[in-house]
Amino acid sequence: MTTITASSAALPVTTGSARRLPLPLTALQKLLIPAGAVLFDVLFYRQGVGLNLALYTLFVVAATVVGLPRHAAAWRSGYFRLLLAGTILSAGAVAWYGSGAGALASVASLLMLLGFVNQPHLKLVAYALLTALGGAARAVPGLLPYLRLPQNGGAHRSRTRFYSRLLVLPLLVLVGFHGLFVLANPRYAALVGAVFSQLGEWLAALWPSFSLAHLLFFLIGFMLTAGALVVVPFHFFQDQESRFGEFVRRQRDRVASLGVRQPDFRARDRGTLDLRKEYLAALAVFGLVNLLLLVVNVIDVRWIWFGFVPTPGFDLTQFVHEGTYVLIFSILLAMGIVLWFFRRNLNFYAPGLAALRWGATVWVVQNAVLAVSVGLRNYYYIQYTGLAYKRIGVYGFLLLTFFGLITVLLKIWQRRSAFALVRLNGLAAYGLLLLLALGNWEIWIARYNLNARFQTLDLGFLLEMPARVLPELAARQPVLDGMSRIIISPPGSYNEETATPAEARAAIQRRLINWRHTYPRHRTWQSWTRAESAAFFEAVSR
Repeated sequence: MTTITASSAALPVTTGSARRLPLPLTALQKLLIPAGAVLFDVLFYRQGVGLNLALYTLFVVAATVVGLPRHAAAWRSGYFRLLLAGTILSAGAVAWYGSGAGALASVASLLMLLGFVNQPHLKLVAYALLTALGGAARAVPGLLPYLRLPQNGGAHRSRTRFYSRLLVLPLLVLVGFHGLFVLANPRYAALVGAVFSQLGEWLAALWPSFSLAHLLFFLIGFMLTAGALVVVPFHFFQDQESRFGEFVRRQRDRVASLGVRQPDFRARDRGTLDLRKEYLAALAVFGLVNLLLLVVNVIDVRWIWFGFVPTPGFDLTQFVHEGTYVLIFSILLAMGIVLWFFRRNLNFYAPGLAALRWGATVWVVQNAVLAVSVGLRNYYYIQYTGLAYKRIGVYGFLLLTFFGLITVLLKIWQRRSAFALVRLNGLAAYGLLLLLALGNWEIWIARYNLNARFQTLDLGFLLEMPARVLPELAARQPVLDGMSRIIISPPGSYNEETATPAEARAAIQRRLINWRHTYPRHRTWQSWTRAESAAFFEAVSR
């Protein structure tokens, strides 16, 4: 497979008798596209996510890497090599755990990898993802002419007749000898009969499964495979990105005079005055909000950081949920204000740049302290009520927040542009996605929540988790006896229904027995994951 470098002119669409010209494909591409479509159908039709996603991802990666020339620009791109490693790693995580985070990381990594193959000079991972989608949207229509029957096929028909006549004699000889061997050798006849019988059973089983939905699913697989393996250059986002730089540049006021751009001193004076006004506004904002934030941080440090114990009747849920979201919004708003003031020439205002930088730095540091307070609120909620997906998500977001605050400091002191911050934080977000994909979060949540120090347990939440959690629930059933309140709510219900420890153990056993019976019958090799398979054998051995 080779990369197609044709521009949009390679896909002309004209009116009248002219037809859309097909994209040029190599022999390897003509083989891999239908093979990939069949593979997609076999792996994903009426299947869950597991080994199938890993295998299809590796198929596309292998086809892409094999088709890249040694001198291709993608090999010199550090982003391409990073995404290549991330795609393989996330594909392995899907086969190992089969988690939603792993599936998301695998699909996103593959798309961004294809985007960097399309435009190796990209630097924004989000633009790479959009470039991959745009290239696929252009590649699929270019393959439609291959599905059309040729209208001037005289030469093709004569060639077909030639090869048909050439093969007639060998086929007749083969059929004749086959008949003789069937008559002369009973074991050969039995083997041939078994082969044809098995083939008939396979065709009979295949035909009833045929449906319009299956045909549409196969066509979707064909389009996805074609969009992944056929690279049509898509320059839009690369052109947009080329306008941005890593650092803020000073902008000077100039006016045209006799065709020559010369400085306008009056415009410069007005610009200096406007810049001074903007400087005073920024200094006032940083000074006043620093004082306000200092009061908030002093309260949080004295109240939350050391020896926090909720009083009887204290609404811990409101304290964490509403307080956390408001504080996170406050941090994001603060980062946005810093980016606004340091977007242009204020970075070069020598008379007050030092004071402005230190004021903004103090504000960033205070926002980091505020983020620590948010993390402590989340920690206290976990300590008193247990672990959940959102609590893990809050810590992941706080990690990105700390990284974002560091990049804001780079913008303040190194005059980095907003483009540089988006690039760095995009890479950090992708790294966090890979980190989430590699975690066995459901098992860790179950082990943490099934602890004797908790008096309340949301067992319904644990029972709705993937089945690989069930052996952990069964192994920790004695903990239920010490619980004063066990919640088992129906799926999708907001009404809390409590249960006794005996009823909770019975619910776990029913779920476990049902899984023991359904797993061997409904779990196929396509949706196999190592974690669920190991959990099943552990459950059977109990």
